[in-house]
Amino acid sequence: MSKFYDKPSSDLLYQALLQVHTLEECRQFLQDLCTVSELKAMEQRMEVAMLLDQGLIYSEILERTGASSATISRVNRCLHYGADGYRTVIPRLKEENHGKL
Repeated sequence: MSKFYDKPSSDLLYQALLQVHTLEECRQFLQDLCTVSELKAMEQRMEVAMLLDQGLIYSEILERTGASSATISRVNRCLHYGADGYRTVIPRLKEENHGKL
């Protein structure tokens, strides 16, 4: 992991995220924290990750999400070689939503 992420000031953000208890609190916090374009980019990456996890191919994902091939490739790389963030969250989301995602 990069030294950037090991800074105590980075920990403040991650600790703040852990203080969010509901979907609405999360939405409010992220709307305060991020620009509209940042939120849209993160939402799109999460959708791409879910679709890649379902086995969809790049062209199908591009058609459904409008994500660039570079974004799809980046998310795919993170799914396979990243810090396992997506691999931690995706099964939990599926379980919470009873496999509807």
